[in-house]
Amino acid sequence: MSRAPQPPGHIARSDERLVLDAGAVREWSARAAEALGRDRAAIDAINVFPVADGDTGTNLYLTADAAHRAVEAVFTAPGALGTSAPDTADAVRAMAHGALLGARGNSGTILSQLLRGMAGVLAEGADGDHLARALATAAASARAAVAHPEDGTILTVAAAAAADCAAGGALPDVARRAYDGARTALAATPGQLAVLGRAGVVDAGGQGLVTVLGALVETVTGETPEPPPRAPAPRPAAEPGPGGAGEPCGPDGEGPGYEVLYLLEAEDAAVDLLRARLDALGDSLVVVGGDGLWNVHVHVDDAGAAVEAGIEAGRPHRIRITHFAAPAPAPAPGPAAGTPAPAREERAARAVVAVLPGEGLAGLCAEAGATTVRTGPGGPPAGDELLDAVRRAHAREVVLLPNDTELRTAAAGAAERARAEGIRVALIPTRAAVQGIAALAVHEPGRSFDEDVVAMTAAAGATRYAELAVAERQSFTSAGVCQAGDVLGLIEGDVAVIGEDLTDTARTVLDRMLQAGGELVTLVVADGTPPGLADTLEAHVRRGYLAVDTVTYHSGEGAPPLLIGVE
Repeated sequence: MSRAPQPPGHIARSDERLVLDAGAVREWSARAAEALGRDRAAIDAINVFPVADGDTGTNLYLTADAAHRAVEAVFTAPGALGTSAPDTADAVRAMAHGALLGARGNSGTILSQLLRGMAGVLAEGADGDHLARALATAAASARAAVAHPEDGTILTVAAAAAADCAAGGALPDVARRAYDGARTALAATPGQLAVLGRAGVVDAGGQGLVTVLGALVETVTGETPEPPPRAPAPRPAAEPGPGGAGEPCGPDGEGPGYEVLYLLEAEDAAVDLLRARLDALGDSLVVVGGDGLWNVHVHVDDAGAAVEAGIEAGRPHRIRITHFAAPAPAPAPGPAAGTPAPAREERAARAVVAVLPGEGLAGLCAEAGATTVRTGPGGPPAGDELLDAVRRAHAREVVLLPNDTELRTAAAGAAERARAEGIRVALIPTRAAVQGIAALAVHEPGRSFDEDVVAMTAAAGATRYAELAVAERQSFTSAGVCQAGDVLGLIEGDVAVIGEDLTDTARTVLDRMLQAGGELVTLVVADGTPPGLADTLEAHVRRGYLAVDTVTYHSGEGAPPLLIGVE
């Protein structure tokens, strides 16, 4: 396919589209996901930057697949857009939003920002001139989202695609020129980035973007573009370069050991501060999104600190932590040779501090070795109480489980003050007691601190939670108006069910939670609930969900009537 623009007076073939309508966006998203799925193994094989962990193709595919599923939902979900058919704006916004929610890895996160940048322009118009503007906006916004952009990457390929079609024109011609510009820029990446040159490969993220633009060409022209030359697999002698934001790191021990990703609900000003803090913690920092929802990606040595930074900025969720290489545990401090040890009590190596409602639940976690703090009638404990609990744990390393969204600020403050006293503290953002129980269940003091925090964070993040409470007064909720005495079923903190009977409402809440799947249901029952409540709910799960196990705990007095966790 020639890079030369079509001459004036060129007549479009009947199979060419002159406008990127909603149907074309749908087709493009499907073609892109299919092509990346087909090419992901080959792209994984040339992945040496920013981390040679062989997952760029997979991450790009998962991101594109999430974008396509979001577009499909606009077309197929009952009542998604009322009675009107989706238009281009609906489709491109869905594609960008789906990519933001499903973004994986460094390149997937950047791809989601590219799609978001395109969506903002294409929502206004979808001809060739708008596509040219959309690609320019996308390239600029993606570069701005990366803390320390490098030449020879997906960013370079995106910029070249935008530059080659900047003059605009008919939609098919703009798509062709963008693809050819990207293809040419991709071939030049080994000469721009030393790690690619040493490995003898092109940039994997850039290769994926060329695939996405190729799918766009197929959509609007009906022709299959000439594929970029296939680069060989990395040479065995390839060595990553020095660590740095957006630079090779991780498995070779020359850079951070963890990849941390999460979605974040936060205001713009808080995200600006978050960028600065994460930039100081690690590298490969990419923060994309806007309008209150962000996707955060960073490589760090202290995964807990990266998550805690998100807690201070807003509400992180869908937290994913990948361990590049297990760091060697630091030797326990001890006296110098020939120096008598000071006469003092030796600190424990590690402890867990958990905030819990109810005497029974606190006792259960104390038996598992945790230092517990009770939630009293007056509400969650203050920061000073949490700091005292960390001190009482008398350990060099402490994992703090607040188990309550209202404790986010107090827990972060207590952790910071404890660190100033020489205690290493990791704050895991558990929002409910059942998440804390899940984290405590996988706690293993014999592991390195970072590995233990990663495992506990993953267990907590994989646990959806619900709570049943009794309304004290009439009020408006997300599920409608409730009256005093009504039973409220809260899922992930929002009222989802209003009922009259505790058992019936609990069954409805369980069914709603298990619609999304699950392997283990945790029931935490307080004193004063109907006799046999736990047995009834366990039987309900056994009858309707054969592959789901159930475990029951008793929280005693001072806790909500029922807490539910689904892992």
